[in-house]
Amino acid sequence: MEKEILEILKRLEKGQKNLENGLRKLEDGQKKLEDGQSKLEDGQRNLEDGQKRLEIRVDENTQILRALEHSAEVNKSEHDKMANDIAKIQGDVAGIRKDLSQVELVTANNWADIVKLKAVK
Repeated sequence: MEKEILEILKRLEKGQKNLENGLRKLEDGQKKLEDGQSKLEDGQRNLEDGQKRLEIRVDENTQILRALEHSAEVNKSEHDKMANDIAKIQGDVAGIRKDLSQVELVTANNWADIVKLKAVK
């Protein structure tokens, strides 16, 4: 009977050691999970920081784009005004050429009259 009790005690001790080993493994696994969770949280923080930097950069690029769009509109307005001014100047030059041709014709007639007057003297 003592042998049976000793055998039972040995099995209980062995079972207890198995339980303790299992508990240690569970604790090690829990520690690994906690470490992994910590790494995931650090990674998430890094991603959030990166996202914030990208959002700031997108906002800056949006402001630059709006400024460039405004500048393009101003340049187009100035270009259109210059095109209108050039068209007006071309019309003025054409009018001046016509007037100059008329002056040349009148001058030629005046020279002809001067020659006739000199010939009559």
